[in-house]
Amino acid sequence: MQTENKISPYYRTKLRGLYTTAKADAEAECNILRKALDKIAEIKSLLEERRIAAKIAGLYNDSEPPRKTMRRGVLMTLLQQSAMTLPLWIGKPGDKPPPLCGAIPAASDYVAKPGDKVAARVKAVDGDEQWILAEVVSYSHATNKYEVDDIDEEGKERHTLSRRRIIPLPQWKANPETDPEALFQKDQLVLALYPQTTCFYRALIHTPPQRVRGSSPLRALIRDWLGAWGWALAPQGVGGRWL
Repeated sequence: MQTENKISPYYRTKLRGLYTTAKADAEAECNILRKALDKIAEIKSLLEERRIAAKIAGLYNDSEPPRKTMRRGVLMTLLQQSAMTLPLWIGKPGDKPPPLCGAIPAASDYVAKPGDKVAARVKAVDGDEQWILAEVVSYSHATNKYEVDDIDEEGKERHTLSRRRIIPLPQWKANPETDPEALFQKDQLVLALYPQTTCFYRALIHTPPQRVRGSSPLRALIRDWLGAWGWALAPQGVGGRWL
């Protein structure tokens, strides 16, 4: 194969052919995986549309008894599952992460769709304002206002809010290995969902995730109701979804 530490023309041509075949196989596999991910996203979108349609039908159906309120523990589990199943942004070579991927904010003219989860600034019973996790019901282009539902069914309310009181939440996770610029950085000030609640509080990023797989949690220093700062360890993936 080698003559005086040089690869012969025959084996050089053969090796180039093997590289070309391997590259073509890898590209074909990537295309298949992308199509599969697109199909999964399509299925999830259809399921979400059905859920919203059923919710609207339930709101206007007076013949059925009211639905039981979801227990807090069940809601927290669902929020955690939603965070862990947030799709990972996988772009083609040279692609930049889009808005709402990780820490990248939405475009200035972006309008959240019905069913989207957002952080909403509402007035509490005591008159103070707070950021809550809410779901978009509708948006009026005439008034530039959203109608959103409090995600917590124990105190479920519908709020009409202007766009400046709404922050769209991430729709993709950023890959720390390929798109580190799309991650929240250490010591960055954010709003984070307080553990076991549906309210957002100011937080400082302490440890951004280092990898996609394995136990790489996001640690945030969260300011509590009393104004004190304390550690809150978000389970894997939850921090990136609810920041």
